[in-house]
Amino acid sequence: MKGLNKENFFFFNKDCENLVITPDSIEHAYLAILNEDLNSAETVFSHIDSPRAKWGKILTSILNGYMMDYPSFFQIRNFFEIDLEFLLKNNKINYVEQCLGALDIFSTINQEVYKFAARVMLENRLYKAALKYLDKSKQLYYKDAELHFIYAKYYFDIFHYEEAYFYINECLKLIPEYYPAKIMKKRIEEINF
Repeated sequence: MKGLNKENFFFFNKDCENLVITPDSIEHAYLAILNEDLNSAETVFSHIDSPRAKWGKILTSILNGYMMDYPSFFQIRNFFEIDLEFLLKNNKINYVEQCLGALDIFSTINQEVYKFAARVMLENRLYKAALKYLDKSKQLYYKDAELHFIYAKYYFDIFHYEEAYFYINECLKLIPEYYPAKIMKKRIEEINF
């Protein structure tokens, strides 16, 4: 494998300076992905019996442009967002596009997947993509309080406070005691838009 430039490297932690990766570990497989050695990644994942490794095999096939097995609801919920962030932070844009290309299939298994993608895009200030996936998520399931919270955060971040206020109120209609939404509503109201 190629050597890593640890200055431009993200491995699930901001500080990777003292990172130690043991052979045939989950970390080893993800390092192989970063080095664009998908065959090695798949081999390593295949030798590990864990939910993360089973997802890793599916992820590797997606990155290769096909899907041998379908992920479960829980695999999507537990790992998709983390891995999308991992690939994006490591500038693996072609892999990010492969993952995003699988969303239509994933949405038949877990209808929240567009929301997960939107949150990653929003956290990385990819606002146009965030809105696209928020809108796709809204088409599948409007009554998702967390979706409305993310919409509110999106509009707050781009200084559209009226829209942010609308969505935070939609969120609170669904879950009136949603604490993060109550805090955000207060922040929006303090702006005096």
